[in-house]
Amino acid sequence: MSKMRFYALQELANRRPLEVTTPSNKLSDYYGSHVFDRKKMQEYLPKEAYKAVSDAIEKGTPISRETADLITNGMKSWAKSLNVTHYTHWFQPLTDGTAEKHDGFIEFGEDGDVIERFSGKLLV
Repeated sequence: MSKMRFYALQELANRRPLEVTTPSNKLSDYYGSHVFDRKKMQEYLPKEAYKAVSDAIEKGTPISRETADLITNGMKSWAKSLNVTHYTHWFQPLTDGTAEKHDGFIEFGEDGDVIERFSGKLLV
């Protein structure tokens, strides 16, 4: 067991940094390109769901569970188009900090079967 730590440290010391190639020299060309923004909402949501989201953002109108399910389906379709497997809830609690919650679109049941768990319930 004690040798495992040294093997891990040795492997870490031998690693070379990955070279990252940006899609453009201009940050504004790609910054925020993987955000489910209004433009993407219009593309992936039914009109009534898009209107409900807009009203919630602009007027504070609540979103029904049925509408949340429509929004979730649109978000998931958009995410799958980017080969996404996980998502993050980023929020700002009233503690002068920020927090994140990371989840996957799936989880494994007791028998090892895959269970899809992304639904409107998680949005509401």
